[in-house]
Amino acid sequence: MLAAGPEGFEGGMNARKYVALTKASKATATWDMQNLVQIGAMRSVGGGRSTRYELSL
Repeated sequence: MLAAGPEGFEGGMNARKYVALTKASKATATWDMQNLVQIGAMRSVGGGRSTRYELSL
Protein backbone atom coordinates (compact mmCIF):
# COMPACT_ATOMS: atom_id res chain seq x y z
CA MET A 1 0.00 0.00 0.00
CA LEU A 2 2.82 2.39 0.80
CA ALA A 3 4.63 1.65 -2.44
CA ALA A 4 1.47 2.33 -4.45
CA GLY A 5 0.73 5.58 -2.59
CA PRO A 6 -2.75 6.83 -1.70
CA GLU A 7 -4.28 4.75 -4.51
CA GLY A 8 -2.65 1.58 -3.12
CA PHE A 9 -5.98 -0.12 -2.51
CA GLU A 10 -9.00 0.83 -4.57
CA GLY A 11 -11.55 2.24 -2.14
CA GLY A 12 -9.00 2.37 0.69
CA MET A 13 -8.31 -0.26 3.31
CA ASN A 14 -11.04 -1.73 5.48
CA ALA A 15 -11.15 -4.36 8.20
CA ARG A 16 -12.21 -7.10 5.77
CA LYS A 17 -9.24 -6.45 3.45
CA TYR A 18 -6.89 -6.25 6.45
CA VAL A 19 -8.13 -9.60 7.75
CA ALA A 20 -7.64 -11.19 4.32
CA LEU A 21 -4.07 -9.88 4.08
CA THR A 22 -2.91 -10.57 7.63
CA LYS A 23 -5.12 -13.49 8.76
CA ALA A 24 -5.80 -11.49 11.95
CA SER A 25 -9.20 -11.49 13.66
CA LYS A 26 -11.68 -8.74 12.78
CA ALA A 27 -11.24 -7.26 16.27
CA THR A 28 -7.46 -7.12 15.83
CA ALA A 29 -7.84 -5.61 12.36
CA THR A 30 -10.10 -2.86 13.67
CA TRP A 31 -7.80 -2.18 16.63
CA ASP A 32 -4.72 -2.05 14.37
CA MET A 33 -6.39 0.31 11.89
CA GLN A 34 -7.58 2.62 14.71
CA ASN A 35 -4.05 2.60 16.10
CA LEU A 36 -2.68 3.71 12.71
CA VAL A 37 -5.24 6.55 12.69
CA GLN A 38 -4.13 7.64 16.18
CA ILE A 39 -0.47 7.87 15.16
CA GLY A 40 -1.36 9.77 12.00
CA ALA A 41 -0.33 7.12 9.46
CA MET A 42 -3.88 6.71 8.16
CA ARG A 43 -7.17 8.59 8.28
CA SER A 44 -10.62 7.08 8.59
CA VAL A 45 -13.39 7.84 6.11
CA GLY A 46 -17.02 7.02 6.78
CA GLY A 47 -18.27 5.24 9.83
CA GLY A 48 -19.70 2.04 11.19
CA ARG A 49 -19.55 -0.98 8.92
CA SER A 50 -18.53 1.17 5.95
CA THR A 51 -15.44 2.69 7.60
CA ARG A 52 -12.42 2.63 5.34
CA TYR A 53 -8.91 3.88 5.91
CA GLU A 54 -6.64 5.88 3.62
CA LEU A 55 -2.97 6.73 3.88
CA SER A 56 -2.18 10.14 5.36
CA LEU A 57 0.55 11.34 3.03
